[in-house]
Amino acid sequence: MSKHVVLVEDETNIAEAIRFLLGRDGWRVETLANGGNAADVIRAARPDLVILDVMLPGKTGFEILAELRRDESLKGMPVLMLTARGQARDREMALQAGVSRFMTKPFANDEMLSAVRELTAGRVN
Repeated sequence: MSKHVVLVEDETNIAEAIRFLLGRDGWRVETLANGGNAADVIRAARPDLVILDVMLPGKTGFEILAELRRDESLKGMPVLMLTARGQARDREMALQAGVSRFMTKPFANDEMLSAVRELTAGRVN
């Protein structure tokens, strides 16, 4: 069974690039372009990994991350925050909020694959 990732990214070209990259590596990628109901979708899907953009319509990646971390059953779910906002302040906010990994755009394909594999190594849903 392939591993499952929920990608919350409103930039279509980036979402498609990640979907292609991870799909080629055997991942099933579910994409959302709006943060509004992302936590509900993630809660229902129980993916192996969540990739969150910071700036989203509906809710920010930080708000979604906070919702996930408040849910006892999702506290340990790996979350990769992907953003064009790479300032130290954003990175610190993400770490304090409980993000598993923080990656800035643009990213190298190898860097993305490595992070995804690392965050899900040995993970059993």
